[in-house]
Amino acid sequence: MQGTDQTDHALAHAIFEREAFMTRVYLVRHGQTEWNRELRFRGRADIALNENGHKQARAIAHALKDKGITAIYTSPLMRSIETARPTAAVSNTEITTVQGLIDINYGEWEGLAYDEVRQRYAELYRQWEERPDLVTFPKGESLDEVRSRAFSAFTEIVGENRGKSILIIPHRVINKVLLCALLGLSTSKFWSIRQDTGCINGIEYSNCRFVLVTMNDTCHLRGMSTEVDHVDF
Repeated sequence: MQGTDQTDHALAHAIFEREAFMTRVYLVRHGQTEWNRELRFRGRADIALNENGHKQARAIAHALKDKGITAIYTSPLMRSIETARPTAAVSNTEITTVQGLIDINYGEWEGLAYDEVRQRYAELYRQWEERPDLVTFPKGESLDEVRSRAFSAFTEIVGENRGKSILIIPHRVINKVLLCALLGLSTSKFWSIRQDTGCINGIEYSNCRFVLVTMNDTCHLRGMSTEVDHVDF
């Protein structure tokens, strides 16, 4: 998308002033659901965590317990809220849901299994794998539309929490487009970023600059079975 990175950074600069503070953001992907395990497109479907997902949520809380979390923001979908609850309990922090962080609208793909999509939408799926930035899902969204509303929500959250440590829990697609935006990459690089269920990304903000400190950290999940062999789903 031409000019996307310039638009993203212009938005960030419009919200933040240059001052000596450090804001720490822990950007997390929610824990596993049965639809993750079954390789089924989730989107706006409100699916709860499975048993493994709840274990991942507790592991995330343990990993973040000494990080001084003062605010927690999630997608309005249950899988994000449930992932946040153990950390909210440990940090005695309320959970705020943000509509702009909701998962991508997959439209006609929502609820379908991976193999079924590859067969029924063969040409569009081929384009999704090769040029994801050019795909608009039938009756759904494009990555650029997702990026615009998610980055706006993200920068607003950071702007309201200057100098604090905060937790944000959206979804795989949301995290990927946000990381592309923070790194100045177009959405064509969507497949160059991996986000496993329950992963933690560490981001710092100061002096009008976002710095990615860690990405797709799953050390806290060591020894846990994901029950998913597919690399990126």
